[in-house]
Amino acid sequence: MSLPKGLAEEVSKNLVMVARLIDEDPEQAYAYSRIALRLASRVAAVREAAGFAAYATQKYSEALAEFRAAKRMTGSVELWPVMADCERGLGRPERALAMAGEPEVQKLDKAGQVEMRLVAAGARRDQGQLEAAIVTLQSPELASSAVQPWTARLRYAYADALVAAGREDEAREWFGKALEADKDGATDASDRLAELDGVEFVDAAIDLSDDDEVENEDLAEDDRDEDDEDDEDIEDDEDPAEVAAAERATDVTEYYDEDDEEYESLEQSAADADVRGDKA
Repeated sequence: MSLPKGLAEEVSKNLVMVARLIDEDPEQAYAYSRIALRLASRVAAVREAAGFAAYATQKYSEALAEFRAAKRMTGSVELWPVMADCERGLGRPERALAMAGEPEVQKLDKAGQVEMRLVAAGARRDQGQLEAAIVTLQSPELASSAVQPWTARLRYAYADALVAAGREDEAREWFGKALEADKDGATDASDRLAELDGVEFVDAAIDLSDDDEVENEDLAEDDRDEDDEDDEDIEDDEDPAEVAAAERATDVTEYYDEDDEEYESLEQSAADADVRGDKA
């Protein structure tokens, strides 16, 4: 609302494209965000969109700067978890853990607090503290049977940490629970379960085409064998005189050119010779 109407429409169009493309084509989404940023860098929504586009393309330093700008403009702490995750992306897990202990976390809603817990657990794993990561994820939200938008991701992260710690039996249980809560297929919990159970998925189409190729090769080999047998049969049955006549006919057909006045067919030459012999 702070922009002139024409400019506001242009900025809005670019922000819409960022939202549409950020999952499918993050690089293109980032390009649109830069246009919006050039047009309206003093609008908090533009800075936030630019931050998420940079985050999606792993430009963590740039994303962190945009998120900080948006936070200053709005005074909101809702971007706190993703800002902490940018610190992880920059190879500074200790800063992410420090942010997890800041008062801003208490101002987050339940979803934001769960997100912060996920980031903190990831930071622990970055530092090689697997058991600490598992403990970080153990919370009332994890134990709750109620399914929330963040439930599948929380259970999945817990199962993944258990696998990393070598606790596969427990991990199998939690991957199963994550799959139950994952109505939108946001995780690959089913594949991880299959992997733990030793199930290997095979592409039937690839196998079928391979079988077809082998079968075609066998058929071609059989055809060649049959052709060789037929050639042998023909050679055994052929009369030498007929073969010689056929060869002579082939020579006439192959080399005779009707348009060449200086060239005479072998058949015509033979006929003329016979006539000359009779006259003699």
